[in-house]
Amino acid sequence: MLRESEFYCPECDDGSEATNIESRRQFMRKSFGVGAAAIVGVNALSTRLLAQETKAARPAGPAEDLVRELYSGLSADQKKELVYAWDYAPRAGATPSRLATYNAPAFGKRLGESYTKPQQDLVRRTLRATLASDESLERISRDGKWDSSGSFEGCGAVIFGDPTSGEKFTWLFAGHHLTLRCDGNSEPGAAFGGPLYYGHSANGYADTNAYVYQTNKVHEVFDALDADQRKAAVTDKNPGDGQPAIRFRPEDEPRPGVAYSDLKADQQKLVGEVMRTLISPFRKEDADEVMALIKVNGGMEKIHLAFFREGEQIEGRQRWTCWRLEGPGFVWNYRVLPHVHCFVRINTVA
Repeated sequence: MLRESEFYCPECDDGSEATNIESRRQFMRKSFGVGAAAIVGVNALSTRLLAQETKAARPAGPAEDLVRELYSGLSADQKKELVYAWDYAPRAGATPSRLATYNAPAFGKRLGESYTKPQQDLVRRTLRATLASDESLERISRDGKWDSSGSFEGCGAVIFGDPTSGEKFTWLFAGHHLTLRCDGNSEPGAAFGGPLYYGHSANGYADTNAYVYQTNKVHEVFDALDADQRKAAVTDKNPGDGQPAIRFRPEDEPRPGVAYSDLKADQQKLVGEVMRTLISPFRKEDADEVMALIKVNGGMEKIHLAFFREGEQIEGRQRWTCWRLEGPGFVWNYRVLPHVHCFVRINTVA
């Protein structure tokens, strides 16, 4: 049993899909009785990109081309094993598997067992093409360790649909603490082609955590809040973990945290810097789409920033167990303790 701290992590224990995951609080109970000024370049985004409901696919980028190359090179037997129908779901009424988040290779299809060495290299190139830089790939890989996946070959990649037919498709890469996609904008109005998941087994506040720089950037916002703003921003009502935590609230349901619109200009600028930091690992077209969808859904003025404590002993840098940016059609839910789990979902609601 994998116990990385005193807290129990159900999805890391069994390596299964990170769907329908209970929060630590739920588990213990059962067991023991940014405005335009803040975001540089938003106003320069194209009208076509902003109008997501037109379903106009963006031009195929290098990652999409590599997915097509990979698909075309698969043998008939590999296609039976690694290619699924666009709307494939494990059971009737379930979320399509292309939109799930995974904590291990999807369907157990590991690269080292399912792909030839040249195909594995093509998968690596595809993954790199979905990211902003070699540094981003190094970070996503957790310095080449890939967390409990153990290696690149211990991760997996599958395809939904046929990327060579002009129809909808999704290439899905998954491993421990990781789910990424490339879909040629097949999923209209959905950033990253669907929910995003990344994490790291190291304590979220440790310098050895690959994503500690993101929490450090959020610290800058918290430090800039006054006493009343901090009171509004901090809560003990943790939204949970996994895909249940990234549901979109009804319009009439209050969002936790301090509203971007209630912040001063210098504080809003810091929140804008957090947004740029969060999207910086990903290729420009995906980062641009994130900001476009925020604008379509009402802009940064609709975003709230919340911090969750859950009552654990927190001292020094360990100020909270989870932080979250949330707005219409937007959730970036970042669990810091006991280790990083970050679940992201961004869709147009217009």
